[in-house]
Amino acid sequence: MDEALKQAGLAEKRGEVPIGAVLVCEGEIIASAGNRTLELNDPTAHAEVLVIREACKIRGSQRLPECDLYVTLEPCPMCATAISFARIRRLYYGAGDEKGGGVDHGARLYAQPTCHHAPEVYSGIAETASADILRRFFLLRRP
Repeated sequence: MDEALKQAGLAEKRGEVPIGAVLVCEGEIIASAGNRTLELNDPTAHAEVLVIREACKIRGSQRLPECDLYVTLEPCPMCATAISFARIRRLYYGAGDEKGGGVDHGARLYAQPTCHHAPEVYSGIAETASADILRRFFLLRRP
């Protein structure tokens, strides 16, 4: 999670919402990213989607069943769906997202009967640090 927090910090320096993600396969980090929606003019360029895309290229597969994802904020419904479609084994996330989450809040995608694959989910990993970077970011923009 330390690397995901580092990626969140780098995203913040680029003016992006500070969310970072890391994909670990067989004990090795194979992809890491922070949000790049503004930089790439791409609403799908969330940290989770970027690491899944990179890992799929590296692994030569659209499926990542032996991989674990670490992300600083509870994934939104779009990212939760991408995680499911990629068949990621485990999801570890920091802060919950009551407003925009798609895992334990909001859509609760993995609890839906139409969900084909639900990863093991572990929440609250480095929760305080993950929430603090987001709080700081938004306090500066929404006083």
